[in-house]
Amino acid sequence: MAHVQLTRHLFTFFPQLEGRAIEVEATTVAEVIAELEKLAPGIAFYLCDERGRLRMHVNVFVGEERVTDRKTLSDPVGPDAKVFVFQALSGG
Repeated sequence: MAHVQLTRHLFTFFPQLEGRAIEVEATTVAEVIAELEKLAPGIAFYLCDERGRLRMHVNVFVGEERVTDRKTLSDPVGPDAKVFVFQALSGG
């Protein structure tokens, strides 16, 4: 199972994920996000736009590699991969 880690800010919007080990069965980044959606409805649209592409303020890493396919999220995820979901914060 892939191990998913989220930036702390995401727990503000999806508190049901806080304090738990997030492990999902997935072979691609798209599948990781689909599994996250099952655990926390609404997170997929928070991370991706209406076409399923990663939003500009979101970055996903599989291990130490940033995903390259931001449109279809086809980057592979191994069975014991660590997947990191980062949301950039900005303000004035």
